[in-house]
Amino acid sequence: MGSHTVIPFGPQHPVLPEPVHLDLELEDEKVIRAIPSIGYVHRGLEKLVEKRQFTEYVYVAERICGICSFGHGWGYCKAVEGNMNIEVPPRARYLRTIWHELSRLHSHLLWLGLLADGMGFESLFMNAWRLREQILDIFEATTGGRVIFSVCKVGGVRRDIDNSTLRGISQKLLDMRAELKRVTDTFFEEPTAVSRLRGVGVLSREKAQDLCCVGPMARASGIPLDIRMVDTDGAYQDLNFQPCLSNDGDCYARCRVRVDELFTSIDLIRQAVEKIPEGDLSVPVKGNPAGEFFTRIEQPRGEALYYVKGNGTKYLDRMRVRTPTNINIPALVQTLQGCDFADVPMLILTIDPCISCTER
Repeated sequence: MGSHTVIPFGPQHPVLPEPVHLDLELEDEKVIRAIPSIGYVHRGLEKLVEKRQFTEYVYVAERICGICSFGHGWGYCKAVEGNMNIEVPPRARYLRTIWHELSRLHSHLLWLGLLADGMGFESLFMNAWRLREQILDIFEATTGGRVIFSVCKVGGVRRDIDNSTLRGISQKLLDMRAELKRVTDTFFEEPTAVSRLRGVGVLSREKAQDLCCVGPMARASGIPLDIRMVDTDGAYQDLNFQPCLSNDGDCYARCRVRVDELFTSIDLIRQAVEKIPEGDLSVPVKGNPAGEFFTRIEQPRGEALYYVKGNGTKYLDRMRVRTPTNINIPALVQTLQGCDFADVPMLILTIDPCISCTER
């Protein structure tokens, strides 16, 4: 008869990129229950909306997370623009889309490196992060920043990318695509890596729907949920793409979906470069927000929700964010139940948690 043991996991652990704590209740080597605890990096960023003018708060919003910072700035601007009925110029919509897909590349390559490091696949770790550096170089060349960009503003964007630079980015991504395929094919054909991922942490489509999963976590269980398909604020409605899906629902499927999304993002950026129109970068913002507005965008980890409430002054009454990791934590707890203790790191890494986003 097995004995029950409670093992604390985190908030500081070699495989955890973010400070989440789990109390793992084990029977021998099997996890029978996981109790998550968060709250280690709460910064009260939403409260600051009462102290910063609504046009300035975008600088705070993009600091919600250092990985998907552009998306948070865009999501906040999109909510305020919807509240004030502001129509963003077409060129600004395309530029936002290009920077957002570059952020997805940055995020997924960062995740791939962390996953590889967690399973001891050091050559994959170094190659993934070497490719990620190329994306950060593009950010630096086009925005002046590598983590925080400050190019998105209410009404449009602050900086342009000339067409010659855009064509150079498109060619650079085309060159990177071939190298990325070689690296990821090696990953998916490596027997040890496959044995750590296949059939581990299976989340069925029905369970994923019941737990309201979002992003790659949902798409790896066969749910075709991708907010980009219905987005009207960016350039996605002019671009041709389909959500990356798998029906297996295990760790391997979650990795497969994220890697496939790397190639989709490259295709989307190249399409946007071909179709980007000339025109203004922003429109003047007149008046102040009044009333409530709610919107959403597809962040690298999934659907993120943004809510703003204005009172007719330059300060908002309320701003709220629901991040994808926040909604995916119940699914993580579900997949941990019944897994081997040795598989816990892989299960955590394949949901790609961002506790910084979750706690704001």
